[in-house]
Amino acid sequence: MSLSMHKISVPAFIRGFSVLSTLIDKAEAFTAEKKISPAVLFSARLAPDMLPFSGQIQRASDTSKATIGRLTTIEVPKFPDEEASFSELRQRIANTVAFLESVEQSALDGSDTKEVTLSAGQLKVTLSGEEYVLKFALPNFYFHVTTAQNILRHNGIQVGKLDYIGSLG
Repeated sequence: MSLSMHKISVPAFIRGFSVLSTLIDKAEAFTAEKKISPAVLFSARLAPDMLPFSGQIQRASDTSKATIGRLTTIEVPKFPDEEASFSELRQRIANTVAFLESVEQSALDGSDTKEVTLSAGQLKVTLSGEEYVLKFALPNFYFHVTTAQNILRHNGIQVGKLDYIGSLG
């Protein structure tokens, strides 16, 4: 049996958001324990030209929604990047997951051969839907999940590989 486009994308995104939710919980506990403003972590970056912690979660959300939008005719919800608290980041994740859970498997049937054109700056490439998910969407999504974790680790929060992998049950 072959893997469906739904199976290689939607559950992977939802699982990643579970990981991000755990990271938010750890970040919130850390700020309370150390008595530091959550804004410190919201604006924390690994490098000056990278997005902060909150931006990593926003881009993971946008990447997952855009993937569905590019592969289907479903209109994806738009969320302004205004989250300024842990609860607001959790709500964005919940809204994104609710959207992903609403996507019927049949909506992605046949999208493996659909042409998807990416255009950003000098990059312009057309990929099949399958190539798009495997070569761009999933790597981009996991980049933002990984970077969010790395920002927290860099700021002294005890997160490790098992936090990133998440529950296997």
